[in-house]
Amino acid sequence: MIRLGIFGGGQLAQMLTQAAVSLGVETVIFERSADSPAGRLTQAEIVGAWDDPDLLDLFASRCDLVTLENEFVDATILAGLEARGLSVYPGAITLAVVQDKLFQKERIAAVGLRVPAFRRVDSPDDLPAIAAELGWPLLLKARRNGYDGYGNATLHGPGDIRPAWEQLTRGGSPLLAEAFVPFSRELAVMVVRGRDGAARAYPVVETVQRQHICHLVRAPAAIPAAAAVAATNLALAAVEAVRGVGIFGVELFALEDGQILFNEIAPRPHNSGHYTIEACVASQFENHLRAVIGWPLAPTDLRAPAAVMVNLLGRRDGPVGPDALRAALDVPGAHLHLYGKRESRVGRKMGHVTALGATLAEAEELALRAADLVDV
Repeated sequence: MIRLGIFGGGQLAQMLTQAAVSLGVETVIFERSADSPAGRLTQAEIVGAWDDPDLLDLFASRCDLVTLENEFVDATILAGLEARGLSVYPGAITLAVVQDKLFQKERIAAVGLRVPAFRRVDSPDDLPAIAAELGWPLLLKARRNGYDGYGNATLHGPGDIRPAWEQLTRGGSPLLAEAFVPFSRELAVMVVRGRDGAARAYPVVETVQRQHICHLVRAPAAIPAAAAVAATNLALAAVEAVRGVGIFGVELFALEDGQILFNEIAPRPHNSGHYTIEACVASQFENHLRAVIGWPLAPTDLRAPAAVMVNLLGRRDGPVGPDALRAALDVPGAHLHLYGKRESRVGRKMGHVTALGATLAEAEELALRAADLVDV
């Protein structure tokens, strides 16, 4: 049996482990805290700091190869495992580029793909000149460890610079500035790329954000065919540019004039790809496993004309009750997922709902109806 090590034990590792069971793959979870959602699904769990030498030795001894569920593990740790002869996908070189948003944008721009104008920022005193060049509003971003809007701030004028700088540098990450993009839609494409360079793209989806957190995903995006082709080609080229192996979420901007811009890339399963569990021939999680192990990639086609996924975000602070899903289970055709997080917090991702339909409107109505009934 193949033993796949996973850095991280959250919902992405949980869903990877669920897919691994069907393929006869054993997972070894390495998480920094105990009682993680994925850790509860396997007997092979290591708890502690990822840079602990003894724990890394133990982890390496129990794995045939290693992957990750988030980009917060430092690339030097992956490089150390590779130096021992352990296969790691995505690899240290890929992660070193992707986990720093400045390096990521530089790599994507270097291969000729369209990105928003961006600048390195070393001091808050740099920002007035950058704003004079790129215009207001201006986005200020932490280069590392940002997610779901954490690590981003929109600057509308000079008065916003100091508060945003103090807030974003508190975590110790260097920053970059980006021009504001007046997009018409936010799009995403899941791309899976194998060890041999073979790659497949899932359908282009539209993502709808609320307070910087993905609220729902519409698959396929209701965009012209030419725009879908452009988005797909850009996503495939972006994953190739970072020498990715595994599943990658590529976030894009669609402009009013029909042009597509690269936004960000995630080197792992992605929230915008959760719909693939029920809606596609093979889920993003199965295809990630196939890619990193070196197996043939599975088809990425939709099983129905349309699918919509709605995130279940915490509505209050407190424990999750045993009947959280009870009412929603009465909605026929709604596929419900809870992530096994024992405590809910306002805005925390607690699960998701996916519904299939003959049209996007039909699938969206069904998914939203079920999501409204989930008590988290």
